[in-house]
Amino acid sequence: MSARCACGKEITMGGNRIIRHGLPKKKGGIGLHTTGVTPRTFKRNVQTMKVRLPSGEVRRMKVCTSCIKANKYTKAP
Repeated sequence: MSARCACGKEITMGGNRIIRHGLPKKKGGIGLHTTGVTPRTFKRNVQTMKVRLPSGEVRRMKVCTSCIKANKYTKAP
């Protein structure tokens, strides 16, 4: 399985899951306190679809949904 979309974007991206406890100051508390930061990954929504290339050739490719919505690839029948 490839590690990227056909357009070259990486499939996984790093980030953090931040846990906050307490009541916000707006609601009468003393503020939110960060009690935990855990690393996590965000994964792109990658679909396998038949794509018609500019040369007229039809090929199966892994394409992220953001590229499908942007009409970067034309669907083959």
